[in-house]
Amino acid sequence: MSGSTHTVTNQTPPLVGYDVFDADRALTEGLERYLDPELLDETRAELTVLGRAAGSAQAQEWGRLANENPPVLRTHDRYGHRIDEVDFHPSWHRLLGKGVSAGLTAAWTRPSGHLRRAAAFLVWSQVEAGHLCPLSMTHAAVPALRAQPDLAAVWEPRLTSTVYESGLRPASDKAGSLFGMAMTEKQGGSDVRANTTRADALADDGAYALTGHKWFCSAPMSDGFLVLARADAGPTCFLVPRVLDDGARNPFAIQRLKDKLGNRSNASAEVEFDGTWALRVGDEGRGVRTIIDMVAATRLDCVLGSAALMRQAVAQAIHHCTYREAFGGKLVDKPLMSNVLADLALESEAATTLALRLAVAQDRADGGDEREREFLRLAVPAAKYWVTKRCTPLVAEALECLGGNGYVEESGLPRLLRESPLNSIWEGSGNIQALDVLRALQREPAAFNAFLLEVGATRGADHRLDAAVKDLLTELGDLDGIEARARRLVERIALVLQGSLLVRYAPADVADAFCASRLGGDRGAAFGTLPHTLAFTEIVERARPVS
Repeated sequence: MSGSTHTVTNQTPPLVGYDVFDADRALTEGLERYLDPELLDETRAELTVLGRAAGSAQAQEWGRLANENPPVLRTHDRYGHRIDEVDFHPSWHRLLGKGVSAGLTAAWTRPSGHLRRAAAFLVWSQVEAGHLCPLSMTHAAVPALRAQPDLAAVWEPRLTSTVYESGLRPASDKAGSLFGMAMTEKQGGSDVRANTTRADALADDGAYALTGHKWFCSAPMSDGFLVLARADAGPTCFLVPRVLDDGARNPFAIQRLKDKLGNRSNASAEVEFDGTWALRVGDEGRGVRTIIDMVAATRLDCVLGSAALMRQAVAQAIHHCTYREAFGGKLVDKPLMSNVLADLALESEAATTLALRLAVAQDRADGGDEREREFLRLAVPAAKYWVTKRCTPLVAEALECLGGNGYVEESGLPRLLRESPLNSIWEGSGNIQALDVLRALQREPAAFNAFLLEVGATRGADHRLDAAVKDLLTELGDLDGIEARARRLVERIALVLQGSLLVRYAPADVADAFCASRLGGDRGAAFGTLPHTLAFTEIVERARPVS
């Protein structure tokens, strides 16, 4: 066949060989804003190493292979013995090992640990999102375990280790451990109080035998699991080790792996407990209370995960349009495409900026700042609701920027699109978050006061923001049909908070565009409908992944 028909022109080079951290202005500026100066150089150096790894061809190949070779369940060995193991592609273990070594489970042991981890999470998630699940679960298990100090003393050093060791053996024999969770059951879903898994006390103090069926169990090859089960006093939290100290396998029958829309590299299982040995975490009947801080941590990770997906989608779209030519010029220079890209960049920066503020609040709350703790009570579910909701339409629009090329698996955008709804569903879907915000407003007035103090810091700086705050207060003054209006209310809370942060910290062009479109209402329903007078070029240039 003649080579003249196979000349390749006008194709965008792959976005590879770049520093994912350094290329993200919203992220780097956020660290400079919040991090203590004595930690800044060290943290930058760590994140530069991670950012270069994330942008490398090798890491991108690991992500591709982990998704194209999903986990495989092996219930029995060749002799018929029950083993209940899940096999992963080697690339999964490489990704997971890198995440552990980068400190993605070590936030609780380092100064400004949540902010530093959030930055690393935003960077490393852009390689491949599935393997962040066990990292997130392990990180979030720490505050729950602290409800039982004797267990925390044993397990916390294992969970916050920066050493990854795969394989099932006693956790005491490993340099680091990972945790999964099994909370939901098929009859309950998000209603964890509908739990029917039974916990029967054993002779040993704090030990129980669990019997029941869990509809979703995350990371089934982990070393331990937090499980909700019903004891005599009601729903209770338990620690279930996968392998007992004597090397025996704890009864943990994996019935099947879920065939999911996305998140293909990660194993989500359906499991049966039958006399499974467990240790109580916290008081009997206080299981929901015990896992509250865990839930807050995983919800923040949902915000971080969605912000990372959004950032990678925007980076791919801008990169493509920078090189691709159509109708006599570069796509990025076409006014209408520039409008689309700027709109996407605004959404991404607002998500990143809000996620970092939540991480800082967590560090401060851990340090005893009660106002920051109250702020998180309202801001986390509001952010989880809104940022995760915005992820899917943003990724879909970014894919469209690549045209037919974006619809092809090799571009990587289809994987991002399949992943995009996940964080809105996991750890409580949209309605759960909206109702949680209502509960905070109704029962914890200090949480709303903390929110008002936060957004009040920008009072008078932008008239559209001021008007949005006033409208929000008016909305809250009318309690008629409040539950049916909960989504609308939470959306406004999140947008006001994002607008306040951008007015304070983002360049004027970014803040002006956000307030005009998101708070002032000067836009259409789709991306790319910003007022034509805004600084598209400057906004897009700020979000460009490679200079």
